[in-house]
Amino acid sequence: MTFVSCSSAASARCLRHASPGYTLVEMLVVLTIISLILGLVGPRVLNYLGESRVKTAHLQIESFASALDLFYIDVGRYPSSSEGLAALVQRPSGVDVWTGPYVKGGRVPNDPWGKPYLYRFPVDHVPPYEIVSLGSDGQEGGVGTAADISNVEH
Repeated sequence: MTFVSCSSAASARCLRHASPGYTLVEMLVVLTIISLILGLVGPRVLNYLGESRVKTAHLQIESFASALDLFYIDVGRYPSSSEGLAALVQRPSGVDVWTGPYVKGGRVPNDPWGKPYLYRFPVDHVPPYEIVSLGSDGQEGGVGTAADISNVEH
């Protein structure tokens, strides 16, 4: 605390103290330390976010696979490509026995990146359907979090 005295001792305002505060150098040092910490921690946090979206897509695809198996048990067939995953929440035309919706919430969710899942039937492997998320880039192919996520190993 710094005291400044005046020549006139009669006034109470004469003796005052400078308001405590931070200097520009102190502020710059703190900002530099914070930016260094964010520079080291930020990329790791963003990487965890990308990995968690990939894990979420895998879990949703597994959930769709279970719902498709229940659909198969009830209807005797899997939905066609034109019916798509919507057949899990709305009765397709020409289907007599349908005990859906087979997906919780009564709607087919989008993938973690906000894009619809792709459904293909029939395909040349077991199971005879494929459910695909195109990853973070929304295009076929890719690597890392941009890689396609599917219920089938390619």
